[in-house]
Amino acid sequence: MVEERLNLEPEAQEIFECVDEERNFLLSGGAGSGKTYSLVSVIRQFIIENPSEKVACMTYTNAAVREIEERVNHKNLNVSTIHDFLWDNIKHFQKELKEALVFLANDDNVTDISIAEVSPVPADYFSDLEKGIQYKEFFRIREGIISHDEILIVANYLFEKYPKLCDIVKDKYKCIFIDEYQDTSRQVVEIFLTHFKNSARKNIIGFFGDAMQSIYEDGIGNLDDFKGDEEDEVKEVKKEQNRRNPQKIINLANQLRTDGIRQIPSTDSTAPNMINGSVKQGNVFFLYSSNNDVEIVRQYLIDNSGWDFNNSKETKELNLTHNLIAGKAGFRTLMNIYDSDQILKFRDRINKYIKEQAITTDFSGNTFGEVIDILQLDKAGGELRAVSPTAGMQTFIDNNVELFNYAKSFNYNEFSKIYVSKDQLLDDKKQDEDDENKKGSKRDSLIKHLFKIQSNISLYKNGKFNEFLKITDYRTRILRISDKRTLKENIEELIYVGDKTVEEVIDDANNKGICISNNDKLNSFKIKNRYLYNRVKDVKFSEFQNLYKYLEGQTPFSTQHKTKGSEFDNVLVILDNGRWNDYNFEYLFLNNGTQSVLERTQKIFYVCCTRAKENLAVFYHNPSAQVIAKARQWFGDDNVIEI
Repeated sequence: MVEERLNLEPEAQEIFECVDEERNFLLSGGAGSGKTYSLVSVIRQFIIENPSEKVACMTYTNAAVREIEERVNHKNLNVSTIHDFLWDNIKHFQKELKEALVFLANDDNVTDISIAEVSPVPADYFSDLEKGIQYKEFFRIREGIISHDEILIVANYLFEKYPKLCDIVKDKYKCIFIDEYQDTSRQVVEIFLTHFKNSARKNIIGFFGDAMQSIYEDGIGNLDDFKGDEEDEVKEVKKEQNRRNPQKIINLANQLRTDGIRQIPSTDSTAPNMINGSVKQGNVFFLYSSNNDVEIVRQYLIDNSGWDFNNSKETKELNLTHNLIAGKAGFRTLMNIYDSDQILKFRDRINKYIKEQAITTDFSGNTFGEVIDILQLDKAGGELRAVSPTAGMQTFIDNNVELFNYAKSFNYNEFSKIYVSKDQLLDDKKQDEDDENKKGSKRDSLIKHLFKIQSNISLYKNGKFNEFLKITDYRTRILRISDKRTLKENIEELIYVGDKTVEEVIDDANNKGICISNNDKLNSFKIKNRYLYNRVKDVKFSEFQNLYKYLEGQTPFSTQHKTKGSEFDNVLVILDNGRWNDYNFEYLFLNNGTQSVLERTQKIFYVCCTRAKENLAVFYHNPSAQVIAKARQWFGDDNVIEI
């Protein structure tokens, strides 16, 4: 054994036994186990022992890439996101890329890559592209531009079809490590564990992660289909320590795990969950009441446990959905516009009917209202219902008659192309103010413009004048001292938005030169999305400011999915599925119901509980006697409290 290995933790030493055998491995570790520490240790040791070999490390986010690069800075290490890694290894094979896109576009089983008006797609469809096939943050198949989802499909196809491609990557990297493997697409895992077997070259694939934290639907979840004791199977190494959570939270979390891992507190006296040589005990509470007033719950924790909900870095309230947070955080109107517009859902119902019935009528000269009338004419019974609003849609329409009449006045072709999604409003949420924005936000051009306005306001209010001067559009007008005085007057007037609407503030910021609204992206948005713009423009700008605070991590609120990977002193988990049928917290406590829903709920609850470094509170509205009985078993009699 190499001498330096004796200083490695036992799990890393076990990993190097796999490395010596040129065998693929998996490090499985629960929350707070130090999986990234193990990953970094293994990378460093491998580089020491193999100074001429290159190593690749893939992870899920750009933030994780930066963290690993900061901890291991070496010329032989290539750290990237999975998507970037795949693209870097296929982008030079343009002929094969073009052939792959044509093949996949003509494959009826591949719904994510298609060119609707061209069937079949001819072999030379992409031959005239000046820049070839490109990978960007958006998808435009006709221009040969693929994005995140498509690159996984294309790469999987190429690695399966061309073993030579597997040879090239294996020759380039002696070891390939994949962090947070459970969030990785099955297509990616197939590349490295199935298609790579078609190459006779040798290399090692190492996976790091936790199956219990697989909370995203597009992730593989676990490697059960690939694990085993045989030489060509993946050897699992379990890491059972926990460095983050106090004892009571570890005890609770262990009752939630279903994969055989039972965590124990770290024996390292420097671990965050240790104090004076002993593991912290922490606190766990199961709070319940007959009413659903979470404000009472917060006040109870403030009064009895000293929680500070104004400190978003120390204390977080975790809800399952953004919709459950919108009212509390003060952006309900915007959330309703982007996520609950039943008129747009009715439009989608009409579009679907036209497509399914293969109706070839040219509606380009008709309004949306005229198309409805044409389709409903002389219909009755089931046929009429198919082109009429559902009960929920009709209730929304009855409550928004003026909006529906406005929608009906739109040209049908224009109205049918309007795309509205909550991601356009909510994408790229930070956990706290120090978090970094990710690459390729899905926010639409209007929301980005409003963010720029509010960023100007916030930077100036917080005394960050140099940063303010860098982003304000007024900077191009500053030629003399008097211009700075004018800028000061303008931004100070803009700060006090009062009851001004979004449109009024956009105009005000433009007129004052703080944030120019006459730009291509915003103008294009107004033209292509008139319906959406005209809804948002009348919302109070102060409501957008509430949204800004939420997305910038300045509130105690977070969704349960978004909190994965973070940790806080105090965590309040709200057990409300928000009418999301993929989750059911009663199933969780009673261990029954649909298996897929139960597993999904167990995992999200596990992730939530293990975010807490000191104190955990769970609130359940109006639980049954059976739920309370299970809570007493999990949390302890004294910690189950009716408030």
